[in-house]
Amino acid sequence: MRPNTMAAMILAGGRGTRLLDLTKKVAKPAVHFGGKYRIIDFPLSNCANSGISTVGVLTQYESVLLNAYVAKDQFWGLDTNDGGVYVLTPREKDQKGFEVFRGTADAITQNIDFLDSVAPEYVLILSGDHIYKMNYDKMLQYHKEKQADATIAVLQVTLKEATRFGIMNCDENDMIEEFEEKPAHPKSNLASMGIYIFTYKTLRKYLLADDKNPDSSHDFGKDIIPAYLNDKRKLAAYRFKGYWKDVGTVDSLWESNMDLLKHNNELDLGDATWKIYTEDVNALPQYIGEEAKIENAYITQGSVVYGEVKNSVLGTNCQIGRGAVVVDSVIQPGAKIGEGAKVTRCIVADDVEIAPGAICGSADSKEIELIAKKYVE
Repeated sequence: MRPNTMAAMILAGGRGTRLLDLTKKVAKPAVHFGGKYRIIDFPLSNCANSGISTVGVLTQYESVLLNAYVAKDQFWGLDTNDGGVYVLTPREKDQKGFEVFRGTADAITQNIDFLDSVAPEYVLILSGDHIYKMNYDKMLQYHKEKQADATIAVLQVTLKEATRFGIMNCDENDMIEEFEEKPAHPKSNLASMGIYIFTYKTLRKYLLADDKNPDSSHDFGKDIIPAYLNDKRKLAAYRFKGYWKDVGTVDSLWESNMDLLKHNNELDLGDATWKIYTEDVNALPQYIGEEAKIENAYITQGSVVYGEVKNSVLGTNCQIGRGAVVVDSVIQPGAKIGEGAKVTRCIVADDVEIAPGAICGSADSKEIELIAKKYVE
């Protein structure tokens, strides 16, 4: 793909309130996943693997750590002469004086000068909080073949699940005829993944018009896409087949980590043909004590295990004490589980210390317990 044919813009500014204390001081895309990764690694790695050289990351809430992390763009091989990763922040202020994006479309509008300086033919809009692997260049080729003004990636879901998504109703050629936001009675099961390719010249006109509309919520799903449809623009649905997960809640983050333990795991973080790049962490190899019991566990470098770990994911530099039992849980980097402690169906946040003998979570609990206090007795 010719450099700068398509620029990517990653929306990474959401509050992430459904992740509770995990996002109290850290932006959602910076939350750890799969032992050593952060959520933002996935769209950034997809861009690098797809040959996209120019990527803007639009940040907003609790963004200090995320901004510093993204600025180290050598991790993803995007620090090229003809591109790179650019941290883009809000320029407009709300009534309280805080700099904010008014909506997903407004986030792009506030950075039109950046896109103009890059002068891409196409713009790829992504979310910063999804776990998946995707070749965006294939989606771009599809966009060109369809001669579309916009192409939206869709995933087939069950009709029951469809009530939670924006749903695309298409003709026999997968051209979008109607968009319904979380319909009570869905007509189709093609759910929007929040991944869009736009021909930039056309998108630019719609963004500027939307910016002047006082009644707009300045959102792609609520305003820009409906405006395209109202004007009979050509919108194509791009069917994605593969693993995809929105990790916006504690339960969904836990589920996606647990998916790594499945024998038929579609994500496969060890796939050398589509590498997920991340920060190089200086850590010793994992150490498993002689008395340790390990069953179906994903253990990252630097972790030290003396106890029992079953069906769980351990992040970098975790410690599991003698006699401790960890079952069906996600232990984030730097966490310590004391001797004799029992952790079941939990996410233990970064650097949390579970005291010796403490009991956290339950096998009977329907919800995953988040342990985020720095010391738990």
